Amino acid sequence: MTMGGDVTARNDALVAWYDEHRRRLPWREVVDPYLTLVSEAMLQQTQVSRVIPRFEAFVERWPDPASLAAATTDEVLAEWSGLGYNSRAIRLRDAAAIVARDGWPTSVEGLRELPGVGPYTAAAIASIAFGEPVAAVDTNLRRVISRWVGEPLSGRELAAAAAELVAEPAGTWNQALMDLGATLCRPTDPRCERCPVATWCTDPTVYEPPPRQSRFEGSRRQLRGALVRAHLDGEDPLRAGHALGRTDAEVDRALADLRAEGVLPS
Repeated sequence: MTMGGDVTARNDALVAWYDEHRRRLPWREVVDPYLTLVSEAMLQQTQVSRVIPRFEAFVERWPDPASLAAATTDEVLAEWSGLGYNSRAIRLRDAAAIVARDGWPTSVEGLRELPGVGPYTAAAIASIAFGEPVAAVDTNLRRVISRWVGEPLSGRELAAAAAELVAEPAGTWNQALMDLGATLCRPTDPRCERCPVATWCTDPTVYEPPPRQSRFEGSRRQLRGALVRAHLDGEDPLRAGHALGRTDAEVDRALADLRAEGVLPS
């Protein structure tokens, strides 16, 4: 896939804008794969403003993989409480244990072997912390590149376009695209008049929304979160489930899943 326009000029303009306007986020203060891993685990389906104080508290308590690896499951869950998807916290601790024992994998392929690390997170860590020239394809990057190209991209087409467009240092380029999508190239009402790369944008109206997340109220996620809190507080899980209007069978199934995932003790 060959992109139209001057790709080098566009990337230079993007990075220059990022240097001046980038969001000041605590996980960017130091280039550290551990900080990137923790932040990406927390940021999955959680707003940046909510993550910042939780991230700061988490890494103050466990500043490196070895300290997190030594934490108990209940300690990690208590620190994670309120961020949702508690299994992420357990996988994060398990990944930290592997890193503390074996050291950091530095490639996307090696990082993908860590528990809970998917393609995006692996690319983010590899590019930001280890300088690998790979694109970290998240929702923001997909939207921005689709608008640059002028058609909604996904799957292999999106991966090919991102691979062709990514500039070095890739970590800076990835973070610049994340910030551009989060602040100017928004899903609706994009601020094209302030966009540093508007000259090279084919169609700023291109946008395919991601699948809608199911309602939290009445969801399995709500029940699982309540059961984890009940465990941490020493309360009866059945009572916690009944308070949400769930049946004994629903509670039992959720408990079985949480135990199988290692979130709750067997």
